Amino acid sequence: MKGLFYTFLFLINCTWAFGQETIISDGKAPYHIFSIYFGGGSHYIDQEQIDALYKWLDGIPEVDSHDISIHGHTDNIGGAEYNQWLSQMRSDNTLQKLVDKGLRTEMISIRDFGQFNPLFDNSTWEGRRKNRRVDIIVWPPIQ
Repeated sequence: MKGLFYTFLFLINCTWAFGQETIISDGKAPYHIFSIYFGGGSHYIDQEQIDALYKWLDGIPEVDSHDISIHGHTDNIGGAEYNQWLSQMRSDNTLQKLVDKGLRTEMISIRDFGQFNPLFDNSTWEGRRKNRRVDIIVWPPIQ
């Protein structure tokens, strides 16, 4: 029974919220955001999220003519220095997946926030889970 309990806790902590796309329009051309979610303390991107990322990129016309930003985030567990490092590792892994897909590094910028500027409430389990992410932002081409 104890083993089952620990298995349950492990599965809860490893639950991946699969990549989600958001389209935002500021009155000009819309831009796209795709989020990759991570387990606590992890910078590993599972294959299902990689596949979803690639499918999302394939759906953006002429994606290689857009500027792309990678924004790395963490929850607030572990301290600022550790979370900055973890944020960078998550962004670096995401960058590698974009390069593996054929995108050029010159078109990609990275900004790591670590535990700062959380989008969700870090005082709750759900908020921390949602803050453990990398956002990939595809900006519209400048006309």
